[in-house]
Amino acid sequence: MRAAMMTTLTAILLAAPVQGQQATTIQQDFEAATALADKGDHVAALAAWERLEQRTASKRRSLALVQVRKSATLLALNRKDESVAAARAGLAGLPAADKTLQEDRFTAYFNIARVAQNAIDYAGAATAYAQAEGASDDPGFRLAAMIGQADVLTYVAPTEAAKAMARAEALAATIKVSKSDMAEISRRKGLLLLNTGAFEAARQASIQAVTLRGGMTEKTDLRDVAVRSDAAIASLLVGRTDDARRYMAMTGAGRITKGDFTPGAEMTVPDCGGDAGLKPADMAVVEFSIGDDGSVLQAAPIYAVGGGEAALTFARAARDWSWTPEQVKTMPAFFRYGARVEMRCSTAFQRPSIVGTLRSDLAHWLDERGAPALEPVSDKAVLAIAAQRAALATGEGKAGRDALTLMSPIYALIENPIVGNDERNALAARALAIAVANGAPPSVRLGLDMMVRQTAKLDRDFDAVQQIYRRMLDEPVYASDARTRSVLRLMQADHEKPRVAKPLLENVANDPALDASDPLRVGALVRLASLEQTAGDTAAARAAFEKSGLTADQCALLDAPPRQLKTGGVFPEEAQGWGFEGWTSTQFDIGADGRVLNERAVLSYPPFVFTKAGVAAITTSRFAKSFRPDGGLGCGGTTRRIRFTLGR
Repeated sequence: MRAAMMTTLTAILLAAPVQGQQATTIQQDFEAATALADKGDHVAALAAWERLEQRTASKRRSLALVQVRKSATLLALNRKDESVAAARAGLAGLPAADKTLQEDRFTAYFNIARVAQNAIDYAGAATAYAQAEGASDDPGFRLAAMIGQADVLTYVAPTEAAKAMARAEALAATIKVSKSDMAEISRRKGLLLLNTGAFEAARQASIQAVTLRGGMTEKTDLRDVAVRSDAAIASLLVGRTDDARRYMAMTGAGRITKGDFTPGAEMTVPDCGGDAGLKPADMAVVEFSIGDDGSVLQAAPIYAVGGGEAALTFARAARDWSWTPEQVKTMPAFFRYGARVEMRCSTAFQRPSIVGTLRSDLAHWLDERGAPALEPVSDKAVLAIAAQRAALATGEGKAGRDALTLMSPIYALIENPIVGNDERNALAARALAIAVANGAPPSVRLGLDMMVRQTAKLDRDFDAVQQIYRRMLDEPVYASDARTRSVLRLMQADHEKPRVAKPLLENVANDPALDASDPLRVGALVRLASLEQTAGDTAAARAAFEKSGLTADQCALLDAPPRQLKTGGVFPEEAQGWGFEGWTSTQFDIGADGRVLNERAVLSYPPFVFTKAGVAAITTSRFAKSFRPDGGLGCGGTTRRIRFTLGR
């Protein structure tokens, strides 16, 4: 007993300040944490904020303020999901009427928007930017939020982007704005005009941004590179080729005198078709930055043909690219940031949409239960969302929040591209609960459950995505059902290396519970054919493809590429005159007579400079004659990269 009392007494004495030592106040600790954050010591600042969280746990306002400040520190440490969680927790506790907290409220919303934008959740970013705009009376803060909205809404709701841009221009006309900020406004306006087809107006806005940045001087930073590249694209689209080359030349792209900008070790373009519905004619210019470790730090669309969803899909593909450490060493640091490529989808193996299959299962189940049918996906998201929210509210008023009749309006909102990640997660969780309560089959539950888990965090690395599928495959409700286990294996295989993907695909292809013509089985066989062909086993590839039931004219399988007899193409005179270098990845088929067919560029650097020349080089190439089953053509199965270099 005495020992226990002594231990307790010692703990009390250690916790108390020694004589002569002043205990710090919460305000003093707050100022100390702020000072650490201001000088960039984010690790120490985070520790200080976390200590303050404990001290202010019973003080709602103080705790909320600490959480908001902590969120900014977490973001500086690149702990994005934790940053968003802290910001949202803090915002919930900040008194709405307290105007002294406007800057903190604005910063929290603005940082949430930045995280969402970096994760290419542009709908969620737009919502947070709008909240930031409404959170502050400061014109500078509000202007930044308006520009942010115009930026992301360009690709999800162009009409709303135009409204945000109009507000930004009107506000900028009433306050003192730096030339740099005015250049940013002109630049974002130019990109909006570019993506809505107003090419000449886009050119003028982009040139104005260049002028505001100081013109075509040799003194260049990344913002100068961006506005000049925008002006080059707009000039090219209105037929002012010489102007386009001049602006492009002043970006430095394709003109690296020391080092090289080489294609990535992993640089895959998205498949045509699939969940995004990409078409071969769709194209995007995507901007990205490469980190010291060779991974892509961030990616964003610049200009797209095919709509905003296509633009975002191409940008998401770029986020998965990587370069080897050796490649990174050869790249001048300046050119690793804000690099741009021209991208198209791959027609190699057009795959059925897995998400579409699960959606069909949901629609069929709702029909069987006599519930309202799923609405077609609207191509006018901004106009549709008000009606969709109204339909949900009306349904709730009639039947409560948990009725099966709400599945259709809930799912309509889930599919609306301008609904943000957080709201989509909440809607999917709600739909899943309704489905489970009404005895939905596993395939209906799976589509909703996957959506809940995939939207639980904004940034998921490769291993985290794989863990989702692995864990779900271990759950009896999904493992015992042929369709759900097949979907999960296909999804996992699409994210794995060939040696891991192959047995997963074989399990689906050989699952006796699937019909021979089941789209999931066909999808597995098409993927297996692709893997076997890549591995050089043409016989196995042909066998897998034949089992799919597809005919040769639907998507005939290309044998191992025949020997190339003649290399075609010439270096474009204009590019040579301006001193450009670069490369183009082309995709094509080879006819039985050795001629190239269906040739197209899928990646080009710099954008638009070598695209035509790369395609022309392949078009005039010749290969050895070879046998083709049924005289069929390949699915764009051959890819070649053509480099255009000048003697140095």
